[in-house]
Amino acid sequence: MKNDNMILKLDPHIHSSYSPDAISTPSEIIKKSKELNLDIIGISDHNTIEGSQLALKETKNDDELLVMPSIEISSKYGHILGFGIEEMVKRGLSAEETVDKIHELGGLAIVPHPYSYYRHGLFCKEKNKDLNIDGVETKNARFILGYSNYKGKKLAEEKNIAELGSSDAHYKNFIMDCYSEIDCEKDIDSVLKAIKKRKTKALGNGTSNIMLTKYFYKKHIKKEFK
Repeated sequence: MKNDNMILKLDPHIHSSYSPDAISTPSEIIKKSKELNLDIIGISDHNTIEGSQLALKETKNDDELLVMPSIEISSKYGHILGFGIEEMVKRGLSAEETVDKIHELGGLAIVPHPYSYYRHGLFCKEKNKDLNIDGVETKNARFILGYSNYKGKKLAEEKNIAELGSSDAHYKNFIMDCYSEIDCEKDIDSVLKAIKKRKTKALGNGTSNIMLTKYFYKKHIKKEFK
């Protein structure tokens, strides 16, 4: 990557309590992201922009952390991130329609966990590999065994699109377990342009199965998280 701008740290795929399967509030996510010295985050909740909008308002005059508007959309055959958009996209549309709508709204279409069957990975069912997507997760922290990440990297190379690392955190302590380095300025337009130009690098070791097991035990068995 060229160093004309700055090499910043981005976690584009974090879930807040506005996702039905996550627990941390937007404020908790912002606080934890600053503790980790992240520069840019995307709160990408399932089929809602509420958490993203709250985070945008909270960081409106904040020079320390840039929040990118984002949403994780359930298309007909799998999930697609609408990165950089502040409007809802209807769920259940075809992948083509979803991608087109994201682009109409000025955002980028990023495919998370593209080959994970139990996480609605788009390319487990979607046969059209010629979709006009802008990037794909090649390091998703929830898949440390690597098959989905490995296949995602091959897809990114074949399509010549951006490779992204993300935590896919559903709890604040998992933020930045995987993340992206991005060569850009700290503003929304620059981030989007850098992804489009593939000025990204996927990094991180993933969330350990031990930590995930402890989290699920506390959440579902001990009911520690309300």
